[in-house]
Amino acid sequence: GQEQSLRPGTLNVPAIVGFGKAIQIAMEEMPKESKHLLHLRERLRSQITERLSDVYVNGSLLQRLPGNLNMSFGYVEGESLLMALKEIAVSTGSACTSASLEPSYVLRALGVPDDLAHTSIRFGLGRFNTEDEVDFTIKRVVEEVRRLRALSPVYKAKNAKVQKRRQAEINLRERVS
Repeated sequence: GQEQSLRPGTLNVPAIVGFGKAIQIAMEEMPKESKHLLHLRERLRSQITERLSDVYVNGSLLQRLPGNLNMSFGYVEGESLLMALKEIAVSTGSACTSASLEPSYVLRALGVPDDLAHTSIRFGLGRFNTEDEVDFTIKRVVEEVRRLRALSPVYKAKNAKVQKRRQAEINLRERVS
């Protein structure tokens, strides 16, 4: 080894200069790019939560990267939703837990119950994503969550209880009037 085994060889000067230039570009572009990503993320989040019930954002909306959104969709298995959204690059968790059937330890640490952790989907947005792509993603997520929930006996039972409760409230109001 060169340099009494303290350093393996000659420094890669072109890579060092390139890395410095990359940092300079990042510092110049980051504010604009962060604003763009935040806009796309909030469009994705708000439109999905407006169109679907039982949807939860995992983690803080303030303490996160602007291009990151992790949501749980009650009454839908994350893996089923992932398979239904083949044309969209989403994941059910981090790469380091992809071989495990256990819910994400990060979601557990955030206090997300296991049943909701199993329904989570992670969306990642980048500088080249467009509003049209986000709108397409919203459309597809809403379609597939509705389709999968229509197949869920647990979701059907929940809706039957809600309908029963609403009807009881209507009946009570009519008797009082």
